[in-house]
Amino acid sequence: MKVRSSIFASFILVFEVLGVALFLRGFFPVPVKSALPSKSRLSDLPAEPQTGGSPNSTRLPQPLFSRVVVMLVDALREDFVFGASGHLYMPYTRHLVDRGSSHSFVAKARPPTVTMPRIKALTTGSIPGFIDVVMNLNSPALLEDNLIWQANTAGKRIIFYGDDTWVRLFPKHFMEYDGTTSFFVSDYTEVDNNVTRHLDRTLKRDDWDVLILHYLGLDHIGHISGPHSSLIQPKLLEMDDVLKKIHSSLVSKEAEGSLPYLLVLCGDHGMSETGSHGGSSEPEISTPLVLISPAFRRKGGMKKPEVVEQVDLTPTLALGLGLPISQNSVGRVIPGVFEESSLRDQLRFLHLNGHQLSCLLKDSIPDYEKDAGFEQFRVAEKAHGNWMKLYLEGNASEVLMNMGKKVLKQYLEALAAMSSALSKQLGKYDMYSMIAGMVFVFQLLLVLVLAMPEALSGSAAVDLPVLSSLFSLPFYLLCLLLASVHVLVCTSAESSCYFCSLSWGLVFAAVAFSSAMFCILISLATRRLPLAPKIHGKNTGGDWSLSELDVLLLAGTIGHTLSLAASSFVEEEHQTWYFLLNTLCLAVFQDVCRKYFREQRGFGEEEELFLPSKDSHPSSHHKSEVSSEKWLALATPPFTLVCCRLLRSLNQTGVQWAHLPDVGHWLNSSDHKTVLSLLSAFCLVLIYLLVQRRCSLVSKFALALGLLGVYSYRAAVGNVLFPWQQSTRTTSKGTVEARFVYVFVLGILFTGTKGLLRSQILTADAKLKSRGLWEIYSGLVLLVSLLFRAHNLPVLCCCLLIQTLMAQFIWKKLHYDAAQTTIMHYWFGQAFFYFQGNSNNIATVDISVGFVGLESYIEAPAIVLTSLSTYAGPLLWACHLVCYLSSERERSADKMLLVC
Repeated sequence: MKVRSSIFASFILVFEVLGVALFLRGFFPVPVKSALPSKSRLSDLPAEPQTGGSPNSTRLPQPLFSRVVVMLVDALREDFVFGASGHLYMPYTRHLVDRGSSHSFVAKARPPTVTMPRIKALTTGSIPGFIDVVMNLNSPALLEDNLIWQANTAGKRIIFYGDDTWVRLFPKHFMEYDGTTSFFVSDYTEVDNNVTRHLDRTLKRDDWDVLILHYLGLDHIGHISGPHSSLIQPKLLEMDDVLKKIHSSLVSKEAEGSLPYLLVLCGDHGMSETGSHGGSSEPEISTPLVLISPAFRRKGGMKKPEVVEQVDLTPTLALGLGLPISQNSVGRVIPGVFEESSLRDQLRFLHLNGHQLSCLLKDSIPDYEKDAGFEQFRVAEKAHGNWMKLYLEGNASEVLMNMGKKVLKQYLEALAAMSSALSKQLGKYDMYSMIAGMVFVFQLLLVLVLAMPEALSGSAAVDLPVLSSLFSLPFYLLCLLLASVHVLVCTSAESSCYFCSLSWGLVFAAVAFSSAMFCILISLATRRLPLAPKIHGKNTGGDWSLSELDVLLLAGTIGHTLSLAASSFVEEEHQTWYFLLNTLCLAVFQDVCRKYFREQRGFGEEEELFLPSKDSHPSSHHKSEVSSEKWLALATPPFTLVCCRLLRSLNQTGVQWAHLPDVGHWLNSSDHKTVLSLLSAFCLVLIYLLVQRRCSLVSKFALALGLLGVYSYRAAVGNVLFPWQQSTRTTSKGTVEARFVYVFVLGILFTGTKGLLRSQILTADAKLKSRGLWEIYSGLVLLVSLLFRAHNLPVLCCCLLIQTLMAQFIWKKLHYDAAQTTIMHYWFGQAFFYFQGNSNNIATVDISVGFVGLESYIEAPAIVLTSLSTYAGPLLWACHLVCYLSSERERSADKMLLVC
């Protein structure tokens, strides 16, 4: 069945998306949730255990705190407070940590370390999944049981100032609020001043119970210039002054005989060595948690902070305020907070927490009764009942005290075990759905690779053996086999699978599709590969034979796909692409050597065909051109290898070695700003020389001015220097300079698009179409050069240089076909994605580029610019592929006209 290449590509794309969606549905585990439809209430609390008598009341112990102030500093790393520089960064806070009435902890945040999932974790006690990263852009109202809802229902008056994510998550919960957008990362002053300006008035009032402050400036500084920026210390000193103001006000208003206050200093997540967040590196997940209250003992000196989970704050605050614990909380109370309470109250707090965790365990684990934590909780609860019986009988001996401490220890061990078991539920993937999705994706990938030469040929059509596959015996046998496997898996699996929950109609369609794809794949393989026997002297396998390069491209692409089944290969995927790219360069070098050394005789014959025999001067001139061309072709693969090796040292990426220093860190240091300035200027000049060759005169002029504007923008924001510029000059946001560049980008894109449309609609001119495509490509290059950080301009420069050399001396001269060239472009694009410093860790996404030229947060352009900068490498190589193939078709058409 003949299918147009465009329809075939659309078919592959749609089903690839479905396969990936099925894989992701299994990869992202369903969060641990309670089966109860309502939220926790005081009336639902269990009775205090007692053996041999009627249960006691369901009362909570008296609240420990009258009012709570939560000061959340976005991206506050634990070493900013507890590290060696803590005395310099936050002196007052460090004094309270060392000598004050406080408890200090290192709170571990679970990935994804993004603001909205972290706020969910702090208020619900649950562990959000990675799907919440997408929802972080437009946070919906939080409907599940949470601390804010419980406090509001109990009549607590809550005031909030800061990140407006809280306002979207908890609408109508705050008595008073003032939200500020968290996405405009270029602002790190007004975003915090907007919070602090309310403090003096609010702290003088007595009409609130809970005050929440979410400061964003530190996070924005990290995104802009990293954790070692000169802006970090002033911002932390500012935060220290705010905490001092709050603490002084709470101390001055403390009344004798009333319940004490609680001041909480915490971070939602940390900050990586590049200033971003989202992943699971130690600086990103380690945040300080400082609890300050006169209810705690005064310290005699600094001790090493204990390590707790970030979700442990939720049950601690709930019980401290006399509220029920949220149903979906997997946290456990921090015992140090309740150490001054009576032993009965301490046991009651732990019993309430254990009961809540045991209920959640019942709803999450089918064989919960066999869980060690659940069994231990039942033993501790029984021992608690025995202790209560003796306590109510008036027994006050030391034996009773020791027995109570033993029960306390049993409760703590049970809480730790149940919390750990619930947290591990997030690591249980739906393997059946993942395998089914991988099978679909892999089948489609192989069909695409085998059909690519035919799809990219002049006929632009693919002959798919659909009917012969559907009416073949293997198709029906495969359908029966896969249906049997489906029934076997779904009837024997202990936990429910998403694929098993689908209707039988959808399952049968998926089984039939997979079987048909397998049969089509076998048919294409026998047709394309030289495997079929020769009949009457003709090869029925078609005219497509596999060269050594073809084997490398196919094996590399398939091997990379298979490697993604291992998490370690995903974390360090850049190493796979670096290896494949180096191997590709060596294979290309081998082909060049064969062409110019092993086929000298063929070259001589070819020269005789084109050179006139009477005139010796053109012949010698042509021979010199061929000689220079030969040496340039021979030099291109080694030069590409050298460029790739240098670019690997520019940005450390991945997980294992991302913390190591690299050339980018060295260039961005203030001591080497002159070197970075010279390097940036050289790269911009070279970019112009490489890109302007195929542009019109107007586009060349616009490109030159645009690149000058790029350098001016980097100078305005303080990355590079003009020769006449003072190094102490105050930096700006560079809004005017960036918009100046945007004007020329739009102008070049408009010129290219106009030429492209004219070639398609009016003149059908192949040259005009090719020039239009190249001008659109040059506009994208100008935009990328603006978005790239100054130290990454060599990445763009090497990208263009390699494209130019490979197109001129490799792909064209060695006559590689469209399929080979396409896969090479794909490999180079993937490698350059990692040369930029990107990784599969979302912490490497540079969101600051989304606000280049913007004065406020505008969602659409911010997302587009961030995506464009992140995927600039694959995008530029894909665009170059389209331009190159278009130019080659034009050149082929011109040759045909000359022959005619």
